[in-house]
Amino acid sequence: PEERLSLADPEWSDVHVVTGALKLFFRELPEPLVPYRLFDSFIEAVKLPDPQEQVERVTELVQSLPPHNYATLHYLLAHLCRVMERVDVNRMTLQNIGIVFGPTLLRPEREPGSLAAGMAQQNQAVELLLKHFDCIFPM
Repeated sequence: PEERLSLADPEWSDVHVVTGALKLFFRELPEPLVPYRLFDSFIEAVKLPDPQEQVERVTELVQSLPPHNYATLHYLLAHLCRVMERVDVNRMTLQNIGIVFGPTLLRPEREPGSLAAGMAQQNQAVELLLKHFDCIFPM
């Protein structure tokens, strides 16, 4: 039988438990929210020298996501934008959220030789998505 959880249970009162469960859910997906086939394109977009071009290219890539991926990414990033509004309480800056969610939402199919270099760009991609959320996800 299916196990039922109640978020009212004391074990869920620690925000770190909930956040950890959310990250684990996205990390354990058979394919990340940003599909493997788009990973290199997202990284190349972040590397573009012109910030406006970065936003335009990432917007195109987001629009090309499968509908379920698009809707889930939109919903998650909208939530993370709300989390950032409370930075004075939770210390979750744009950079901190990028560090936490970059490797979870955007990862290569095969781990590269240099993890650190790729991870910085994964984080930057998530930061760009959050910083320009309203432009990338128009109403």
